[in-house]
Amino acid sequence: DIGTERYTFSFTIRDSPTYFINVQSWGREEYIRSLSESFRVGDCVTIENPLIQSKEAEREEKFNPVTPSGYKLLLSENHSVVKTSSCYDTDTRLLSLLHLPVKDPQDYYSLGDIVANGQSLHGRVLNVLAAVMAVS
Repeated sequence: DIGTERYTFSFTIRDSPTYFINVQSWGREEYIRSLSESFRVGDCVTIENPLIQSKEAEREEKFNPVTPSGYKLLLSENHSVVKTSSCYDTDTRLLSLLHLPVKDPQDYYSLGDIVANGQSLHGRVLNVLAAVMAVS
C-alpha cells in the first residue's frame, strides 16, 4: 500500500561447508521485529514456503555475503514460516558449520591492514573479519 511503512530483515543460512544462501524478508514492523527476535546466530532453523528468486548480484552482493547460489530466498509475512529447532533436535553435522565464515579467508582485511594502508584503500568496499564483543 502506498504510504505504508515496510521493514526488512536479511540473514544468511547454510547447511554445508560450501552451500549457503541469503534470505530476505519484508513486512510490517511487528512481523520483522518478531522474526528478527525469534532466532540467533547459531540456531538451527527450518524455513517453510519461501519464494525463490534470482538475485541481482551487482546490487545485492555489495551489502550481503556473496553466495555460491544464483538465487535468494524471500520470506513472505503471509505465507512463510521460520521455525527454530531445539538443541536436542540439532543435527551434529550442522554444528560444525557455526564457525565457518561465508567469505574466502584470503578476502578479508584486518583492522591493522586498513590503518597501515588507508590511503591506498580509500573509496573501496572491503571485507573486514572481526569479533563483535557487544551490540547495543
